[in-house]
Amino acid sequence: MTAFSLSPEAAAPRLHVARRTLERLRGVPALAARYPRHLDADSLERLAQLPPLARDDLNTALAHLEPAADRSATWLFQSGGSTGAPKVGYAPTGFYMAGVHAHWQPLDRTDVFVNAWGAGRMWGAHFLAAALADLSGCRIIALGSVAKDEYGAWLEFLAARRVTAIGGTPSVLRLWFAHARAAGLRLPSLRKVLWLGEAWQPRLDDDLAAVAPEARRWGMFGSTETWVVGTNTPDCRADTFHPLPHQLVHTGDHGLLDFTALDPAVLNPVLRYRTGDAGELTACPCGRPEPAMRVLGRRDSVVQVRGLGLDVDELVARAERAPGVARAQVVLTERGGRATGLELLVVAAGPAPAPDLPRLRTELLTATITLGTAFQHDPGSFRVRPVDELVSNDRTGKTAALVVREES
Repeated sequence: MTAFSLSPEAAAPRLHVARRTLERLRGVPALAARYPRHLDADSLERLAQLPPLARDDLNTALAHLEPAADRSATWLFQSGGSTGAPKVGYAPTGFYMAGVHAHWQPLDRTDVFVNAWGAGRMWGAHFLAAALADLSGCRIIALGSVAKDEYGAWLEFLAARRVTAIGGTPSVLRLWFAHARAAGLRLPSLRKVLWLGEAWQPRLDDDLAAVAPEARRWGMFGSTETWVVGTNTPDCRADTFHPLPHQLVHTGDHGLLDFTALDPAVLNPVLRYRTGDAGELTACPCGRPEPAMRVLGRRDSVVQVRGLGLDVDELVARAERAPGVARAQVVLTERGGRATGLELLVVAAGPAPAPDLPRLRTELLTATITLGTAFQHDPGSFRVRPVDELVSNDRTGKTAALVVREES
């Protein structure tokens, strides 16, 4: 059973872009055999018969295809680098945000917006958000990354400037609001929180209630390769997004989402591209009639630990439900591809009460079959360790659930 976000009637006038992308991919020697001539993209049914494009395939294609940059300048961006190999993407100036703004307008001319996405090396989120804010006509504070000892002063500045909106990855937003909550600072004018780059973190709701009770979340879902696929509003679930008209979302029997860009200006060859996210098409509680996309999480969160599958997201979620735990992260140490040790890094929720880490470790070993079996003969190789900060990507500010380190 397969489903598309657009009806055949709505997709028909746009499928010529998919056919053009298919021809580009057929021109890549390493991919030509995957797309035989008898398969075309002249209907949704035929499109579903095409093999999905994976990350390595896209990298191969981009190495052979020149972006269609004859009409304007082209930005070259990178994603990945924290849990996988870096991936390259292209975007025209404007980052396709005019199409997003036409259907999703969280900001208006009255807003004072803090762009807290890091302007990291070859990462596009900061500039993408700047393009959206520019279209909105609001005042912009392009703050970018902030060092740990700077949060207090900047929070006071933002309160004095009566900031009404802030945007960033959920990892970065949690740093902002956790610092404000710990310092007893409030942002009474803040009404909007924009986010992109990671899943929404439920603990943010608790921090917002204390720091900025009038603030509501506005989310975007996408990647460097696809750019913004869908958006949501405060009336939608945090995991549910409405695909934009130029983004075709497909879900199949295995529950993996794939994306096809139907924007004639698209530079990346996005044809049934899979990011690794599982999901489903569903109705949204906000009441909008068109199908919405519910993102259920990444299917690549399961890693092999001594021959056994460990669901990293499940382990982190279980740890973060423990009393006194604010955040958790898994660090897997390997030698020659075999796990030699696993650490669960834990950030305490506050000065007191402190989490009972020995008890948490025992509970995880008992309740998680993979851990109990994998470390049965050397239980000391699984540790739970308190830290002040989790391991994050210096370039993007993202904090992955899993960090893999090679032991020398």
